[in-house]
Amino acid sequence: MRKAIRYLFVATVIAAATAFGSGAAGAVLVTPNLPAVQAISPGPGQVVGIAAPVNVQFAKPVADRALAERAVDIRAGTTLAGHFSWVDDRQLTWSPSGYLPTSSPITVSVGRLHTQFDTNGGVTADGDMSAHTFTVFMGGNAVRTMPASFGKSGWETPTGNYPVLSRERTVTFDSRTIGIPLSSPQGYLIQGEFAERLTWGGVYVHSAPWSVDSQGNSNVSHGCINLAPGDAEWYYDNVSIGDPVNLHW
Repeated sequence: MRKAIRYLFVATVIAAATAFGSGAAGAVLVTPNLPAVQAISPGPGQVVGIAAPVNVQFAKPVADRALAERAVDIRAGTTLAGHFSWVDDRQLTWSPSGYLPTSSPITVSVGRLHTQFDTNGGVTADGDMSAHTFTVFMGGNAVRTMPASFGKSGWETPTGNYPVLSRERTVTFDSRTIGIPLSSPQGYLIQGEFAERLTWGGVYVHSAPWSVDSQGNSNVSHGCINLAPGDAEWYYDNVSIGDPVNLHW
């Protein structure tokens, strides 16, 4: 199931402006030719998964995007490879090429501004849409394989490798956000639980007690990964922001 919401950084202001001499509360000047940085996430000391993107939010629109990208350096001892994308003219995202090193401090520099977060030991998940299973690995070892149901014909779950973007104890799934009226036979308005967002278009892993009979044998969702309530709660308790989920046939 899908629920479109506005892309919003859950970001942490990473240093007092006075520490860098800007004198402006809530934003830090990183180079004279760029707007001040309001926030960077992950925040200082945060522990995240090995596919976590780094988000930089500027105080004003960025006119020179290439300059802003050159000002960003992500490293774990040495500079890490990655690519940039822009959410809008103020919000820059760096995504790693492959995975970040496990259990490591990751340093983020934007011009003269520096912060650091840490990665966990490597929690990954594999969603096999042909086998109808969702397997979680910790430190490279499979620790739990769960029956699952994925997107049905016409509403297929997208393939690819996706980092967990958010964890939501409860979430409302409304078919109108993907163009299906509630009056349609395909319509729904459901309160979901134990949900992990994989795309800003609304693909989640979540508890789906209504599809337990199909989990492990057929795909019946509108694109989300359906798990039994107990399995979904276990995954919710063990997953972090930035943990990768690989979806494939």
